[in-house]
Amino acid sequence: MTIKRRDFLKAMGGALAVGTTETQAFQREAKEMPPQAVGMLYDSTLCIGCKACVAACKQANDHPAEIIPEHQEWNEGTWDSAVDISGQTLNVIKSYQNGDLSQKDREINGFAFIKRHCLHCVDPSCVSVCPVSAMQKDPQTGIVSHNPDACIGCRYCVMGCPFSVPQFDYTTPFPQIHKCQFCNHLQAQGKLPACCDVCPTGASLFGDVRELKEEAKQRLAAQAGDSYEFQRGKLGGDRPSHVAEIPKYQQHLYGDKESGGTQVVYLAGVPFDKLGLPTNVPDYSYASISEGMQHTIYKGLIAPAALLSGLMFMAYRNRNSKDEEDKS
Repeated sequence: MTIKRRDFLKAMGGALAVGTTETQAFQREAKEMPPQAVGMLYDSTLCIGCKACVAACKQANDHPAEIIPEHQEWNEGTWDSAVDISGQTLNVIKSYQNGDLSQKDREINGFAFIKRHCLHCVDPSCVSVCPVSAMQKDPQTGIVSHNPDACIGCRYCVMGCPFSVPQFDYTTPFPQIHKCQFCNHLQAQGKLPACCDVCPTGASLFGDVRELKEEAKQRLAAQAGDSYEFQRGKLGGDRPSHVAEIPKYQQHLYGDKESGGTQVVYLAGVPFDKLGLPTNVPDYSYASISEGMQHTIYKGLIAPAALLSGLMFMAYRNRNSKDEEDKS
C-alpha cells in the first residue's frame, strides 16, 4: 500500500502534537529573580484615579496627550483621554464600575481603579521571542527594555506577551514598538520612576522586589479596618507615609506567581479578572516551555534527522510499491 505524502505529514504532526501536561515535560528550569531586581507594588485600594502617574509618564518619556475621537471636537490637547496603553501611552489608569457605585473597592455596587503597564516579567516571553535581541532584560535590575535601533518591527513581542503590553505605534511614518521601561533613564540618575515619584497616596510604590512582596504580605495579613502607614514614593524612603485603614483585600498578590513571576505586583479589593488582569495565565513562563521544546527537539539535530529519515523511508517504500505494481 502506497503512503501518501499528506498522510505521512499528518502522522508526523500527530506524533509531535502534545497536550499541556506532556508539553511541560519539555520545560526548562525557571529563571530566578535578578540579584538587584527593582519593581513596583501597585495597591488598587490606595489609587484615587487622579492620573498623575499617567501625566508624569508622558512628560518623562516625551509622549503627547492621546485624545480619543469623541473628544477631539472640544479637546485641544489639554486633557489626556487615553483609554488603554498604546504606542503613545505607556501607563494608564482604568476603572471598574458596578451597580450604583456606592462603595470603593467593592465588586458589587462598587468601583475601583487599576493601573496597566509593563509588569517586567522574571522570565519575559517578549525577550524570548525577539529574533534580534531588541527586547532585553537587565541582568541586575531585571528591567525589560526595548532598543528601537535593533528592532525590525516583526511584532513577535506583541503576540508573545501574555499581558498584551508591547504596543506598535501606527501613527507615525516610521512605526516602532513602545512599552514601559520603568523610567530606566531616570533611575540611572538616581531618581524614581515618574509614576511612583508623583503618586500622592503611595498606590504606586517603588523598591526592591523582594521587599515589596514582604510589604504586600504584611498588608494581606493585617486586619481590615486597622490603621496602617502606607509608604509613598520608595519603600524605605524618607517621605511622610499616607495613613489609612487596611481595606478588605483579595487574598492574593497578583504577579507573585503569574507567568513565572513579575516584578510589578498588585493588591486589590476587587477580583483581578474584573479589573482586566488576565487570570488564565499559568504559574510558569511560556518562554520556559517554548525554549525547552526547542532545545530538546533540536538538540543534536534529532528532529531534522528524524524527519529526513521518515521522508527517505516514504520515498523508498513508494518506489518499491511502484516496482511491484509494474511487475504485476
